[in-house]
Amino acid sequence: MKLVIIDYGAGNIQSIKFAFQRLGVEALLSNDSEQIKNADKVIFPGVGEASSAMTKLWESGLHDVIADLKQPVLGICLGMQLMCDSSEEGATKGLGIFNTDVVRFNSDVKVPQIGWNKIENLRGDLFQGLENDYIYLVHSFYAPKTIESIATSTYGLEYSAALQKDNFYGVQFHPEKSGTYGAKILSNFLAL
Repeated sequence: MKLVIIDYGAGNIQSIKFAFQRLGVEALLSNDSEQIKNADKVIFPGVGEASSAMTKLWESGLHDVIADLKQPVLGICLGMQLMCDSSEEGATKGLGIFNTDVVRFNSDVKVPQIGWNKIENLRGDLFQGLENDYIYLVHSFYAPKTIESIATSTYGLEYSAALQKDNFYGVQFHPEKSGTYGAKILSNFLAL
């Protein structure tokens, strides 16, 4: 299996690469559009600020590449947020894959949300064999609950912990830092 992690200068890609190594899969880090297009599975990571990350995608031409992929794609954290229509963070136009806008948590809760939180309302193949449990999150912005939500979490309000549309999957949390539960999610993604 050819697994590519998109390397566009925004993300904690080494920890994701190591998580797949623990599953026996060697991932290729790449910003080459042909390698990404020809992968069996693609990981779209992201840690950082939305507008600067999106600028990097535009400058590299990868914004069009990602949106046109036909194989399973998993966006992680900021990667998931950039797959949405827009983000309040930096008034950023997203890739428009998921039909929702990313917004900032209101002042009722401390931001960023850092740490373990429960994931619920699981559905779909990404969560095959899993029940509600705890996942690791670090974020100040979130995607509201939508028809494309395949899992939710609650922090002041219920929001999308995971999204899916066609071959595109997104998780707000960090499966690579969520222990055996996260490893099972990555393994399920590989099995799609």
